[in-house]
Amino acid sequence: MLGRYATELVISFAVSYLAVRFLDPIVRRYGWLDRPRGRKDHAHPTPVTGGLAITLGVLAVLPLLRPLPGGALVAFCLGALVLLVTGGLDDLYDLPWIPQVAAQCVAALILVYVGGVRAEHIGPFDNGTMIALGGLSVPFTVFITVGIINAVNMADGSDGLAGSLALASLLMLAAVSAYAGNDTLVGRIVPFIGAVAGFLVMNVRHRWQPHARVFLGNSGSAIIGFTLAWLAIRVSHSPGHPVSSILLPWLMAPALIDCVALMSRRLLEHRSPFSADRGHMHHLLLDAGYSPSRVAMILAGLSLVLGLAAATALYLDVRPSLLVVVFLALIAVHYWFTADRTRAVRFLVRLRTGAADDADEGPAEGD
Repeated sequence: MLGRYATELVISFAVSYLAVRFLDPIVRRYGWLDRPRGRKDHAHPTPVTGGLAITLGVLAVLPLLRPLPGGALVAFCLGALVLLVTGGLDDLYDLPWIPQVAAQCVAALILVYVGGVRAEHIGPFDNGTMIALGGLSVPFTVFITVGIINAVNMADGSDGLAGSLALASLLMLAAVSAYAGNDTLVGRIVPFIGAVAGFLVMNVRHRWQPHARVFLGNSGSAIIGFTLAWLAIRVSHSPGHPVSSILLPWLMAPALIDCVALMSRRLLEHRSPFSADRGHMHHLLLDAGYSPSRVAMILAGLSLVLGLAAATALYLDVRPSLLVVVFLALIAVHYWFTADRTRAVRFLVRLRTGAADDADEGPAEGD
């Protein structure tokens, strides 16, 4: 699938990767760094230029692509610029959540009124029923855009995690677009795959890189969330090549489920839904002794499993309403599981040590 777009993939990857390396001495000189403090447990001041690097990687490929109809591309670039500037200011000055959400709403409205990109229906449900949004189209588009942006932002709490989840979602969006015959949209997704992968090489921990060389920052997580929202709407509303909107939450399930469960709990506790804590799933895994790379692998793998399972279910004509019920049930289970932090961490520790013991034992005699 991606072989047809090898040039775009390589260029976006290379530009994103090289931008991280090129920007590193510049941002260190001027102090655009995420410094260890408070809840931030990384050991080294780290550049927060991931969002800028990804944006440059995508922009480098645009001349190779056919222009989008209408103002879709202009709208995306304007919205991304708003988020890049606002997120950059937040990375430097720790802005309150209200101006950040306001900027996210502005970016979503740019998509709607400049680019003509909006969610106009939900479905199809059972028997092909579609729910037309009518006058709720614009607020619903703003809602899902802001929701996905914040889901990605909340997942950006462990090296390699947000980038890995984004890469998994982009690959699945490209796969379902290709299956629907929408080659044009696949071509739009490929540069983002390359750019995110180029950033991820410098963000994930491994043997030769004991700590992340760059972070997304709030600007980067906002850009990725905005991209996923833009692509999700276009995937489900492409004339002639529509993909069921029921499937789309499944393609980014772990981040959305964790976000909804945690924000619901904070609201029920009379706290701001944007207040910080260590109740996210990745925090529980880290506190249970999983390494950041293992956390990224587990949750990105879970994202692929859930997305592919939902796509297979729709292919086998499983009732879409059942997928909705199961998704809501997963949110409820996650809410219950994370409600008692001590219990959750203890269970994850047992899971980790049990898996390690099984690996140490090796195959049983006679196998």
